[in-house]
Amino acid sequence: MVHIHEQIDWTVDAFLVHKRKVLFIFHKKLQKWLPLGGHVELDENPDEALLREIKEESGIEDVEVLAFKPNVNIEDPRRKFLYTPAYVDIHPINEKHDHIGLIYFVRAKTDNVQLAKEEHAEIRWLTEDELDDPKFNLELSIKFYAREAIQRAEK
Repeated sequence: MVHIHEQIDWTVDAFLVHKRKVLFIFHKKLQKWLPLGGHVELDENPDEALLREIKEESGIEDVEVLAFKPNVNIEDPRRKFLYTPAYVDIHPINEKHDHIGLIYFVRAKTDNVQLAKEEHAEIRWLTEDELDDPKFNLELSIKFYAREAIQRAEK
């Protein structure tokens, strides 16, 4: 996805958990292990971006977003509630561009995944112990979110 704005874009990150494992992809362009995710496009809201990215990057459609979303009737049909992210952060992509990351924890109903070959070199479920394995070289924030997602999925 091309950057929507020169200086800053909104993104979603899905820490997808199945049986105490978190799904990661090896991103070809960035050359690193990351959770599922990507840009919120101009024609979608964050909920739509979240579910689209999960499906595009893993093939998984049957998920439970572990977030608050009121289920109440509101008078204005144009207004709708969105999932509340577990965390929101801002992080640099390069010297001139940042991403505002909406971080979601999601429970997968299956561990059967498909690799998105055009974007990713590998896809795999990591256990909590593997998060610290140097071969994955995960950033501290990514490890923090992954551990939080595992704990939240257990509830």
